[in-house]
Amino acid sequence: MKFYGIGNNDLTLYQSYLDNEYCRTAIYNDSENSSKVSSWAKVKHRVPQGSVLGPLLFLLYVNALPKIINKTSAPIIFADDTSTLFAQSNLTDLNKNIHIVFTTLNKWLRANQLSLNFNKTNYVHFTVKRNMAVNLKIGFNNNFIINNTYTKFLCVTINNTLFWNNHIDLLIKEI
Repeated sequence: MKFYGIGNNDLTLYQSYLDNEYCRTAIYNDSENSSKVSSWAKVKHRVPQGSVLGPLLFLLYVNALPKIINKTSAPIIFADDTSTLFAQSNLTDLNKNIHIVFTTLNKWLRANQLSLNFNKTNYVHFTVKRNMAVNLKIGFNNNFIINNTYTKFLCVTINNTLFWNNHIDLLIKEI
């Protein structure tokens, strides 16, 4: 926050908002009318969920991310959803650029006490050639990202050949 010009009294106010938070977990079993409750633990790192300041603080926290990975890619951050776009006609160069960005991204995440959720992370290789099969191995510490044929981006479903079939099929189900 100091980097963004927040200091003195304002910084103290934000620190008091974030410090000395504790949490515990309670599991209730209605059928047995019983519960189990953990002991209280101090929260060390967090962005407050359900608060007005939470989204703002999160954006301040991840604001530097695009600057460190935009040399060979186009990062897009919308709230807590981050996408990285690569454009490359040479498959070897594409694989090299992805590896560089992915390694840099994971180092940044670790340094900022964050982690990538591999269960919610995927990649789509967009191409105008329908039968072009590409199997890139994108991973870190033996965790690999799944290759999908389509993805949902800001409520729009885009498939790997840039046709609207998947989006239209999903809309028809919703209607």
